[in-house]
Amino acid sequence: MFVNFFHELKNAGMPVSLREYLTLLEAMDAEVIDREVEDFYYLSRSALVKDEKNLDKFDQVFGTVFKGLESLGEGDVSEIPEDWLKALTEKFLTDEEKAEIEALGGWEKIMEELKKRLEEQEKRHEGGNKMIGTAGTSPFGAEGYNPEGVRIGQKEGRHGKAVKVWDKREYKNLDDSIELGTRNIKVALRRLRKWAREGAAEELDLDHTIKSTADRGYLDIKLIPERRNTIKTLLFFDVGGSMDPHIKVCEELFSAARTEFKNMEYFYFHNCLYEDLWKDNRRRHNEKMATWDVLHKYPSDYKVIIVGDASMSPYEITYAGGSVEHWNEEPGGVWLERLQQVYENVVWLNPVAERHWEYTPSIEIMRQILGDRMFPLTLDGLDRAMRELSR
Repeated sequence: MFVNFFHELKNAGMPVSLREYLTLLEAMDAEVIDREVEDFYYLSRSALVKDEKNLDKFDQVFGTVFKGLESLGEGDVSEIPEDWLKALTEKFLTDEEKAEIEALGGWEKIMEELKKRLEEQEKRHEGGNKMIGTAGTSPFGAEGYNPEGVRIGQKEGRHGKAVKVWDKREYKNLDDSIELGTRNIKVALRRLRKWAREGAAEELDLDHTIKSTADRGYLDIKLIPERRNTIKTLLFFDVGGSMDPHIKVCEELFSAARTEFKNMEYFYFHNCLYEDLWKDNRRRHNEKMATWDVLHKYPSDYKVIIVGDASMSPYEITYAGGSVEHWNEEPGGVWLERLQQVYENVVWLNPVAERHWEYTPSIEIMRQILGDRMFPLTLDGLDRAMRELSR
């Protein structure tokens, strides 16, 4: 287990040495901590992390290697992770059996039935097809299957069928220090530039200095304002849920945008724009910013880039209350229309391969709302998106 942990840290790009690994093992042999995973986390972090910028990488690897463990046990013996045992209770159905399970029939019906279940239910249920429970075919609960329902008490999606998620979920901020794997993405972003000389004169104007010196017969230094990219951008990043597999490419884009756009502001949202946005995913439940305030604060000359997979229940875009995380008073589509009323230049970058878009209804709805200004998050897609914003 420990050897695998060391190799996974190396594979993640962590600068850990064999000497540091041996020091960790010596500390374990000396029993400086109890064999609790939490104690081992702090010990290994102290021994293996030399720079705080690597803390996030360390946490990701540690969470993967030791997921589900509470105690390290003795020798190679370890407890079976609880989530493995829970998975055994999940209901596995054939495609034919799934086809026989009927959906309730729309958003209003689902919400009406959920209200009834909450009023009727008095105990835990498992394996059923009606009440809120686990491992069944009920539209409400976890670890089961239903073509259209509300997911309650489950860490993450398995079938992508839930129209609402009744859980509080936490997301992490994008890391803008991630370096791009290819320079071409930065080059694509550079299409969105408009140069101007603004501000104080503090840059040497060599041509005019030479001419003025020659005319006057003595050194006459001329200065001009620095040449800057005056393009102003607003970036909106979808985070969490189905966006988790796309974190790396979004971090690369975020890092590049930080470099290329000096006048840039960014905000996070989940699935679709609603009445609130936030700047810090760790405090998103307490430090939200009203979307109206953002639309009024940043002038209409900003270029807007929305980044997300647009993969969600269509109800989130078209219905009040359709958000998977909260009760939104107005449909997400209304907020997207308002955004376009304020900003003329808006594009959506989608990390999902373009060939798959037609199979996801929410993507097609979003494309219609945006006037077909959705582009794949590829080099070609970035190039086309920047050309669109430059019009």
